[in-house]
Amino acid sequence: MKLGELLNSKDFKYRVVVTVGPGETISAAIRKLVEYDRGSLPVCDKSELVGIITERDIVRKCVAYSKDCAKVKVRDVMSEQVVVGTAEDDLNYAINVMKQERIRHLPVVENRKVMGMISMRDLLGVQLEECAIQARFLSDYISGSYG
Repeated sequence: MKLGELLNSKDFKYRVVVTVGPGETISAAIRKLVEYDRGSLPVCDKSELVGIITERDIVRKCVAYSKDCAKVKVRDVMSEQVVVGTAEDDLNYAINVMKQERIRHLPVVENRKVMGMISMRDLLGVQLEECAIQARFLSDYISGSYG
């Protein structure tokens, strides 16, 4: 399955892409993370991806040093080097790159615009579903009740 197909599946089709601007405050980013139940947000400037900010970034770079989250800007805390996927990448690519880069969220982009976000949890859910289908097929085949 391709990442674009996953984003267009019923579980993702109506999921809103939530972004934050580099000039917004950390407090604003935290509100969005909480409101939309996200672990990270793509940082976009004029709809183009310029970074990513995660809960971990906020804790390590802001809260741990008792910085005022209402004054610190997203650009000061975000990661500018963003690993991304495209609609044409397959799930195995996404899993491997996320594992290799030790990240849990992967923006899916087209022409620097964010089409959606895929989490490791999303990918594990798809794999679990595929394994269950294969197990059912094999069980039916072995018992002779297939076909």
